[in-house]
Amino acid sequence: MGSRSRCLRAMAIGACSADCVAASVGFGIRELFWCSGCNGPTYPMNGNVPVHIGGIQASSLLNHRILAKMHRLFISWQQHGPSAVCSGHPAPLMDKRGYKTQMLYPIPMTSGTDGSGANRCCQPLGRTTQIWGIGREYPIKGEDFTYQVFRKRNCCIS
Repeated sequence: MGSRSRCLRAMAIGACSADCVAASVGFGIRELFWCSGCNGPTYPMNGNVPVHIGGIQASSLLNHRILAKMHRLFISWQQHGPSAVCSGHPAPLMDKRGYKTQMLYPIPMTSGTDGSGANRCCQPLGRTTQIWGIGREYPIKGEDFTYQVFRKRNCCIS
């Protein structure tokens, strides 16, 4: 690997720190499609997470990767935003602002607030698992994870 490609790779990975901050306070940055916020890179989309912090972080990253892969294969279309009112359209680069996830198993996120009274049972893609994932994984039986995916959709009444 040349020094130029190493430099570009370092810059791309460094940009993911901005996506991590954005996802932790709101939604990730759409233009940084190769980042999954604090969870790691979206690529490669092969299902392998070579370096993971824990099961919740790895499963959140894999959840983001499969959604991105469905967009890349034109299985899932963009259903929100000004260009998708009344009908969806193909979007090979997924807009991560259109998705939220909710953990259902092993310990469901059915309620919870962040101190300000805002409901925090659903997490945007890329939000750090160091806060919402505490106590949601336990050895042996709690190592499989199930998420419900919510997708934003703009509808119109005809």
